[in-house]
Amino acid sequence: MKVMLKNWLSAIAFIPVALSILPSVAEAEVVNSCFMVTSSGRTINLGKLCGEVTADTRNFRVPIKRRSGKTPVIDVTFNGNQVFEMIVDTGASGTLVTEKMAKSLQIKTSGVVNASIADGSQVQFKTGLVESIAVNGAIVNNVEVAIAPRGEVGLLGHDFFGNYDIKILEKEIEFSRR
Repeated sequence: MKVMLKNWLSAIAFIPVALSILPSVAEAEVVNSCFMVTSSGRTINLGKLCGEVTADTRNFRVPIKRRSGKTPVIDVTFNGNQVFEMIVDTGASGTLVTEKMAKSLQIKTSGVVNASIADGSQVQFKTGLVESIAVNGAIVNNVEVAIAPRGEVGLLGHDFFGNYDIKILEKEIEFSRR
């Protein structure tokens, strides 16, 4: 499923930008670390074959690695094999990766998105597609992300966790399926 970018709204500590996108409905499905992705992009849980215990699809917790300001930073796995720190941005409709992340993930740019920065002016960000974004077993496939030309850490937005209520605890974030 391709997530269309439009109307981002978020802020980055390193770039005083308020981004705004309107994603199409993407739904994170919970799978274990033992899975395969078909040629059509469908994820199939192979946890039973690998002897894994099935995760609770309604609730899961993710450890907070650190905080950027007071905002939690967690580990996020891209394309099944590359882990990056990401700010969990409950105000961001979509996911934003840094230029460094985009190069490491070999994201091919496929478009641009107009964004409003904090002072109200408009800027453009390149966009590209990632195969998957996963956190602690929850995965979203074929996600279009914005690419920030500056910044040290990306933003994980609603295109990943939009179907979950989020509770930010002292040392963990709890995701509860609606």
